Amino acid sequence: MFTGIVEEVGKVEKIQKGSRSMVLTIEAENMPKELKIGDSVAVNGVCLTITSFNQRCFMVDIMPETLNRSSLKALKKGSQVNLERAMMANGRFDGHIVSGHIDGIGTIVNIKVEDNATWYTIKSSPKIGKYIVEKGSVAIDGISLTVANIIEDIFRVSIIPHTQKTTILQKKRIGDMVNIENDCIGKYVEKLMLKKTKTGDSKKKITHTFLSENGF
Repeated sequence: MFTGIVEEVGKVEKIQKGSRSMVLTIEAENMPKELKIGDSVAVNGVCLTITSFNQRCFMVDIMPETLNRSSLKALKKGSQVNLERAMMANGRFDGHIVSGHIDGIGTIVNIKVEDNATWYTIKSSPKIGKYIVEKGSVAIDGISLTVANIIEDIFRVSIIPHTQKTTILQKKRIGDMVNIENDCIGKYVEKLMLKKTKTGDSKKKITHTFLSENGF
């Protein structure tokens, strides 16, 4: 589990492509010194497993499913990436619950500077947009952000200078892809709402009894 608070920006040192897979070697200043094989790390919000490392680089395998669902397929040698290690049980929870399991990709359709903030307007698919709510949380390339407003499949987030400076958002341009992970709470709520009864009724209403039966 992650929090969406980026620890470091790394750089793609090497890409080894398979027929439908990829092995990434990522260079980072601080993170490799604190890793071990088998550790989880979020790369642009995608949870990956450390397979090898040295004092300045680490390697991760990317399977076809991950490439299909994320923007990692667009990475090139020299590309910068957001990095976050898995959250420690005794750590401070500064962002929101981020699993590192990407729901899909979005496209930046507008960037606008307003005083000390930078607005990013992102277009996603209806499948992703239905879980995004105004003032709710969303992870964009692994960054925990608050949704300012949403119109159908387009939503906007406002970035403070610190986030702009310490993540790869400062490198993003109109037309670039970003990884999107919706707040997991909404997906679980939907699953419960559509849970079929013994009679096959998928329109079961949420009541005090229903919530109690499902652990709430």
